[in-house]
Amino acid sequence: MNASFFLYPFEAGDIVTLRKPHPCGGTTWSLVRVAGDVTLRCQTCGRRMVLKRSALEKSCKSIEKNDEKDK
Repeated sequence: MNASFFLYPFEAGDIVTLRKPHPCGGTTWSLVRVAGDVTLRCQTCGRRMVLKRSALEKSCKSIEKNDEKDK
């Protein structure tokens, strides 16, 4: 029972581009809270959305890491 299991290391503050656009037209989202469920905020209209982590990993197109913690 040695199965490999990988969770992408999402962090709060990262900017994520999803495959499907939001009804407002935006495709970029900032991660607000990361756990089993992930809370996202639309960069265009500010609307919040909660997704399961597995759904986010499936629909994620690209990720921009937030490096403000180092500064």
